[in-house]
Amino acid sequence: MTSRTYLKPPWMQRNIGNRLAPIFGRSVVSRLSVRGRRSGQWRTVPVAVLEHEGERYLVSYRGLSDWALNLRAAPDCRLTVRGRAEEITTEEVPESERPALMAAYRKKYGGMPTVSDVLTALPDPADHPVFRIRAHD
Repeated sequence: MTSRTYLKPPWMQRNIGNRLAPIFGRSVVSRLSVRGRRSGQWRTVPVAVLEHEGERYLVSYRGLSDWALNLRAAPDCRLTVRGRAEEITTEEVPESERPALMAAYRKKYGGMPTVSDVLTALPDPADHPVFRIRAHD
């Protein structure tokens, strides 16, 4: 088994906060649905989409999460924003482009619960997979 840089969310965030975030944070929180890399089952997680210099990004701010691993295996997914589902394709951003994106993510979402603390604990942009959102072909 290989190790990965990932800070698992606390129980309260995983089991309560992640379920409530799309309800109460609709203007900020979207829902990402990806196929599991082993099971093929759809998995849905709350995400905050970063809009930066005319493009949209998904940032795995806790490190190499399961949803990031799933996107690496199958980049076609679904993003639900304010109740509207959109079929998208993603492409992983090279590590050399991540520092500016991580700085923009911290500036925009650093005030959300846990985000700033996690980014402080994992300061290296290379530890955070970032995916550029593309329209589905």
